[in-house]
Amino acid sequence: MGSTSFTNPYAIEVIRMKKSELVNGISNTEDLLDLLIANGVLQPDSRAMMSSITAQEEKNSRMLNVLIARGERACRIFFYPCLKRAEPDLYQHMRTYVGGVNEGIKDARRQLIGYLLEKDKQGLVKYSKSTKELNPERIQPKSIRNEATSSTERKQIPKSEGDHDAILRAISSGDLHLLQELIKGLDVNSSRSSSDSLLHLAAEYGKEAIVYFLLRQGAKLNLKDTEGRTALHRASERGHTDVALALVKAGADLHATDHTSKTPLHLAAQNQHESTVKALVLEEKKSLKNQTTVLHMAAIEDEAKLAEVLLRNGASVDTRDGQRKTALYHAVRHGNEKAAAVLLKAGAQVDSVIVDAAFELNRKSLLSLFLRYVQMSMSQSEMNSALFKAVRRNLDGVVAALIAHGADVNSFNELGYTPLLLAAELGNAEALKVLVSKKARLDEKLPNQISALHLAIQSGSMQIAQILLDKGIDPNISGPKDQTPLHLSASHNQPALMALLLRVGAQINSITQDGLTPLHLASQSGHTEAVAQLLEAKADLHVKDKQGRTALHWAAAHGEVGVIQLLLAAGADPNASEKEKKTPLHLAAMEGHTKAVSALMAGKAKVGAKDMDGCSPLHYAARSGKERAAGVLLASGKSMNVDDKNVWRRTPLHLAAEHGHETLVDLLLKNGAKINSLDNNKDTPLHCACRDGHVETVQRLINWTNGERANLQATNKVKKTALQVAVLEDTPDHQIITTLLKKKMFLVK
Repeated sequence: MGSTSFTNPYAIEVIRMKKSELVNGISNTEDLLDLLIANGVLQPDSRAMMSSITAQEEKNSRMLNVLIARGERACRIFFYPCLKRAEPDLYQHMRTYVGGVNEGIKDARRQLIGYLLEKDKQGLVKYSKSTKELNPERIQPKSIRNEATSSTERKQIPKSEGDHDAILRAISSGDLHLLQELIKGLDVNSSRSSSDSLLHLAAEYGKEAIVYFLLRQGAKLNLKDTEGRTALHRASERGHTDVALALVKAGADLHATDHTSKTPLHLAAQNQHESTVKALVLEEKKSLKNQTTVLHMAAIEDEAKLAEVLLRNGASVDTRDGQRKTALYHAVRHGNEKAAAVLLKAGAQVDSVIVDAAFELNRKSLLSLFLRYVQMSMSQSEMNSALFKAVRRNLDGVVAALIAHGADVNSFNELGYTPLLLAAELGNAEALKVLVSKKARLDEKLPNQISALHLAIQSGSMQIAQILLDKGIDPNISGPKDQTPLHLSASHNQPALMALLLRVGAQINSITQDGLTPLHLASQSGHTEAVAQLLEAKADLHVKDKQGRTALHWAAAHGEVGVIQLLLAAGADPNASEKEKKTPLHLAAMEGHTKAVSALMAGKAKVGAKDMDGCSPLHYAARSGKERAAGVLLASGKSMNVDDKNVWRRTPLHLAAEHGHETLVDLLLKNGAKINSLDNNKDTPLHCACRDGHVETVQRLINWTNGERANLQATNKVKKTALQVAVLEDTPDHQIITTLLKKKMFLVK
């Protein structure tokens, strides 16, 4: 947009149009920021934001963007007086430009040029006693301060006592004219022998006009004296509210601390200058967001009286710091009960983060205080929920405080746990002790019938189990499927807990709904230590479960050699049969547990034992393809068992062929198995292999030459040869078998 068409030169539009020139033309950026802050256009924390930007053009651009965002008034003050003082040449250029584009506009008062003309007519605004704000003309930029004297030529404050006294009298009496004469050409930041700067003295005496004058002369706001105090500390300590406000508005650090960690607000409150406290609290609210406030500091240091003064004078009780934490959070986290009481009384909000902080501390006195204030705002379900949370984290102090303030010690959560059941499951003994002392019911169970004692066994907590037993819980209390705590300790291999339970009367041969004893469970899990302990306590070796299985059956089925040896040594029957007449050897062979097979055979287990279907252990090894177990059985020297037939007259070779275990077919044939043995259907092993399409097995059978050979012409009960059986199926494997047999029978080349 060119100047000819720009007909609305408001300040904000001029900055937008001329932003590039302004960004490149402003060289005294820091001076300009000083002026913008002094005139209330920018907040003091803007300097911190800008200081992170090193490139001047980028800093200028950011500053202009902020001004545009703040609106027309901020942009006007930017041009006058700020730009005029910091960059007079650039200001004149902008004024000339605006005057040109403004030509022909009747209502010039609303445009930037009208504003500038009006301000120029008024001239400098003089300081008035009634003025409470820092006037636009009061602070000059560094580039034009003391133009006649460079920083290297400035003189120090005179060191003679007479000069000191004269300056002190001028400041204490508020004689600005005299002070101007006395320090003409001198460095206003040079300290006297006491380390007090002139600004310290003016602030201490409450001389507002002199403070403004010194600020215009470049007085540094945050210089510290020998006690580490700034001018703002001095003004606040003596209750000079107007001076304190002037310093804060000029950028003084409201949170600067002295050598005793006191801020200006601390000193104002300490000396009961409540009007100063109120004014500074208001400034803190306006200038600081998401930063640590003096109320946060009071909470951290447990300064309850300071917190009371701050809250009484307008401090926001729930203001959050940079970590989004309130003062109450810090008071609770540090265990500061006095400060926490003040904040809670003032209505501080309690959220889950603060509750967690209270829980972490686990101090009963603080929790009782805390709960007194929040109890009325918490429902019964919320109190109970907090109790479960405390139990889960084993916070005994929290548990005690919550119960004392109304939480139900026997409440249930959504999963059916009581606090006691939860403590037992987690092994949280400290929480459980409190719950027991508060009359928690010991006999409550989960929906699946697990008791607290069962849960203690599961968690392996001897301490909790001992507490529960000492308080009278039944050591034989039933759990899921009538499983007792002793069953559970046996299956988890916990000898110490087993000993404890047996000592207080646990029944060693108690059975579950499935007929399992603790010895059954320990045996099937392979827990040799638990088995040994149960055997020593005279557990019955011969008890059978609902399947008719003894502990030895279960040890064999799981291949637990160590347990098998313990049970056999204690007198277990190696040939005991279960409901289907299977012996432990049948089960070990079926699963291919070779070492278990050997251990059982060493204990006089019968290799030729038959189950209700007439199957021997070798039948099961052959059917399952357990070659090594079959090898052990065959190596026993009782080779007559190799052709044992079951009720369907099938030999182990039939089963190996039917299931395609070609290596087992070889093993059985090498051990004398009859290759053409017939079952009830007059099927040979070759018929079985052909029917199920086992190519490799068929090859082994038809190529066997060591002794009797496979009869390719043998027909079964329905007059089918092996070839005819193979032809009936139309899979690729059956087609291969058909071809193999035809070639073997010279039916094809």
